[in-house]
Amino acid sequence: MGLGEPVFGKLHAALGSAMLSINAVKGFEYGMGFDVGRRGSEVNDAFFNDNSTVSTKTNYSGGIQGGISNGQDIYFRVAFKPVATVFSEQETVDNRGNETVIKAGGRHDACVLPRAVPVVEGMGSMVVLDYYLLNKANVIR
Repeated sequence: MGLGEPVFGKLHAALGSAMLSINAVKGFEYGMGFDVGRRGSEVNDAFFNDNSTVSTKTNYSGGIQGGISNGQDIYFRVAFKPVATVFSEQETVDNRGNETVIKAGGRHDACVLPRAVPVVEGMGSMVVLDYYLLNKANVIR
Protein backbone atom coordinates (compact mmCIF):
# COMPACT_ATOMS: atom_id res chain seq x y z
CA MET A 1 0.00 0.00 0.00
CA GLY A 2 1.85 3.06 -1.25
CA LEU A 3 0.76 6.49 -0.09
CA GLY A 4 0.52 9.26 -2.65
CA GLU A 5 -0.35 9.60 -6.31
CA PRO A 6 1.83 9.57 -9.44
CA VAL A 7 0.70 12.93 -10.86
CA PHE A 8 -1.55 15.12 -8.70
CA GLY A 9 -1.15 14.50 -4.98
CA LYS A 10 2.46 13.32 -4.90
CA LEU A 11 3.52 12.49 -1.36
CA HIS A 12 6.84 14.34 -1.59
CA ALA A 13 5.08 17.43 -3.00
CA ALA A 14 2.71 17.46 -0.02
CA LEU A 15 5.61 17.02 2.40
CA GLY A 16 7.51 19.85 0.70
CA SER A 17 4.48 22.11 0.78
CA ALA A 18 3.88 21.39 4.46
CA MET A 19 7.51 21.93 5.43
CA LEU A 20 7.83 25.16 3.45
CA SER A 21 4.75 26.49 5.24
CA ILE A 22 6.65 26.38 8.56
CA ASN A 23 7.97 29.80 9.57
CA ALA A 24 11.68 30.33 8.80
CA VAL A 25 11.93 27.29 6.47
CA LYS A 26 13.80 28.12 3.27
CA GLY A 27 14.55 24.72 1.81
CA PHE A 28 13.29 21.13 1.52
CA GLU A 29 14.86 18.03 -0.02
CA TYR A 30 13.93 14.38 0.27
CA GLY A 31 16.06 11.33 -0.36
CA MET A 32 19.39 12.36 -1.83
CA GLY A 33 17.93 15.73 -2.77
CA PHE A 34 20.41 17.89 -4.64
CA ASP A 35 23.15 15.25 -4.23
CA VAL A 36 21.31 13.10 -6.79
CA GLY A 37 23.12 14.79 -9.70
CA ARG A 38 24.84 11.56 -10.76
CA ARG A 39 24.33 8.76 -13.25
CA GLY A 40 21.04 6.95 -12.91
CA SER A 41 22.86 3.67 -12.36
CA GLU A 42 24.53 5.16 -9.26
CA VAL A 43 21.29 6.19 -7.53
CA ASN A 44 18.85 3.50 -8.69
CA ASP A 45 16.98 1.77 -5.86
CA ALA A 46 16.90 -1.81 -7.15
CA PHE A 47 14.01 -3.97 -5.93
CA PHE A 48 14.52 -7.51 -4.61
CA ASN A 49 12.56 -10.26 -2.86
CA ASP A 50 13.32 -10.06 0.85
CA ASN A 51 11.69 -13.20 2.32
CA SER A 52 8.49 -12.77 0.27
CA THR A 53 8.49 -9.00 0.81
CA VAL A 54 9.42 -6.64 -2.00
CA SER A 55 12.11 -4.27 -0.78
CA THR A 56 14.91 -2.13 -2.16
CA LYS A 57 18.63 -2.69 -1.66
CA THR A 58 19.21 1.04 -1.15
CA ASN A 59 17.05 4.04 -0.30
CA TYR A 60 18.44 6.88 -2.38
CA SER A 61 14.88 7.98 -3.16
CA GLY A 62 14.07 8.67 0.49
CA GLY A 63 11.23 6.15 0.53
CA ILE A 64 9.24 7.87 -2.22
CA GLN A 65 9.34 6.96 -5.90
CA GLY A 66 7.17 8.58 -8.53
CA GLY A 67 5.19 10.42 -5.86
CA ILE A 68 4.26 7.22 -4.00
CA SER A 69 5.83 5.79 -0.84
CA ASN A 70 7.64 2.51 -1.49
CA GLY A 71 7.70 0.97 1.99
CA GLN A 72 11.19 2.16 2.87
CA ASP A 73 11.91 4.79 5.50
CA ILE A 74 10.79 8.24 4.35
CA TYR A 75 13.50 10.78 5.01
CA PHE A 76 13.95 14.43 4.15
CA ARG A 77 15.86 17.51 5.23
CA VAL A 78 14.53 20.96 6.02
CA ALA A 79 16.68 24.11 6.00
CA PHE A 80 15.87 26.98 8.35
CA LYS A 81 17.11 30.54 7.92
CA PRO A 82 19.06 32.03 10.81
CA VAL A 83 17.48 34.69 13.01
CA ALA A 84 17.46 38.09 11.32
CA THR A 85 18.89 40.17 14.17
CA VAL A 86 22.63 40.73 13.84
CA PHE A 87 24.69 42.80 16.26
CA SER A 88 26.97 44.50 13.73
CA GLU A 89 26.14 47.83 12.12
CA GLN A 90 24.03 47.57 8.99
CA GLU A 91 23.22 50.06 6.29
CA THR A 92 19.50 50.66 5.89
CA VAL A 93 16.93 53.29 4.94
CA ASP A 94 14.66 55.15 7.38
CA ASN A 95 10.92 55.74 6.91
CA ARG A 96 11.64 58.87 4.86
CA GLY A 97 13.97 57.10 2.45
CA ASN A 98 17.18 58.52 3.94
CA GLU A 99 20.18 56.22 4.10
CA THR A 100 21.27 55.54 7.67
CA VAL A 101 23.03 52.96 9.81
CA ILE A 102 21.36 50.80 12.45
CA LYS A 103 22.83 48.62 15.16
CA ALA A 104 20.51 46.22 16.97
CA GLY A 105 20.84 45.59 20.67
CA GLY A 106 19.33 42.66 22.51
CA ARG A 107 17.52 39.70 21.03
CA HIS A 108 14.24 40.56 19.27
CA ASP A 109 13.36 37.35 17.56
CA ALA A 110 12.86 33.87 18.93
CA CYS A 111 15.37 31.11 18.23
CA VAL A 112 13.68 28.44 16.17
CA LEU A 113 16.20 25.71 16.98
CA PRO A 114 14.59 24.15 20.09
CA ARG A 115 11.21 24.07 18.33
CA ALA A 116 12.32 22.96 14.85
CA VAL A 117 12.56 19.20 15.32
CA PRO A 118 9.17 18.61 16.99
CA VAL A 119 7.43 20.99 14.56
CA VAL A 120 8.94 19.25 11.52
CA GLU A 121 8.15 15.80 12.94
CA GLY A 122 4.58 16.85 13.73
CA MET A 123 4.03 18.38 10.31
CA GLY A 124 5.49 15.32 8.57
CA SER A 125 3.30 13.02 10.66
CA MET A 126 0.18 14.99 9.76
CA VAL A 127 0.95 14.75 6.03
CA VAL A 128 1.57 11.00 6.17
CA LEU A 129 -1.57 10.46 8.26
CA ASP A 130 -3.59 12.58 5.83
CA TYR A 131 -2.39 10.47 2.90
CA TYR A 132 -3.07 7.28 4.86
CA LEU A 133 -6.65 8.40 5.49
CA LEU A 134 -7.06 9.43 1.84
CA ASN A 135 -5.84 6.00 0.82
CA LYS A 136 -8.40 4.33 3.12
CA ALA A 137 -11.22 6.56 1.83
CA ASN A 138 -10.43 5.73 -1.82
CA VAL A 139 -10.72 1.98 -1.43
CA ILE A 140 -13.52 0.59 -3.59
CA ARG A 141 -15.39 -2.30 -1.95
